[in-house]
Amino acid sequence: MPHREKTIKDRVLDFVYILSKQPILLRDLLDANRQYNEGMHVDPARLGFRLKLGRAYFMYIMIVLAIIVPISAILHKPLANIDPHISILGAMVITAVIFIGFNFFRARLRDEITKRQIKKSWRLRFPYFSYEEYNQKIEEIYEQAIKEEISKKDLERYILDNLVED
Repeated sequence: MPHREKTIKDRVLDFVYILSKQPILLRDLLDANRQYNEGMHVDPARLGFRLKLGRAYFMYIMIVLAIIVPISAILHKPLANIDPHISILGAMVITAVIFIGFNFFRARLRDEITKRQIKKSWRLRFPYFSYEEYNQKIEEIYEQAIKEEISKKDLERYILDNLVED
């Protein structure tokens, strides 16, 4: 795989999360893929990652400051001339938005790291089947394997045999 430069998003994820060096089990990968495709949050332990909460707060504060400081500098003069009651209400609303925004920020980071971990493990487990093209198909095959009660040791062969047949 060719080396590529890390994007800002990759650097933030690497800073905010601890990643396990242990490989992800096939069944955990397939369950995580199914949950991710259904729009659910995946158990971080299954995909081997953990949030460093202090670092997440630090990154969020840096992003908020990068947005708020320039806006405050631009709007300071007009806001200084309005009624103080309006300024107080505005400050309350902005504060609430900032605190609520952290939950959205954390959820977005979790979705991004989940997708990245699934794709990384996918390249190891299914190197000849691209994630974008085959994740739905393998999810269907996995659901069929669960219905047929295929054992863990036969699961990978079952999936690959069914992929080749199609």
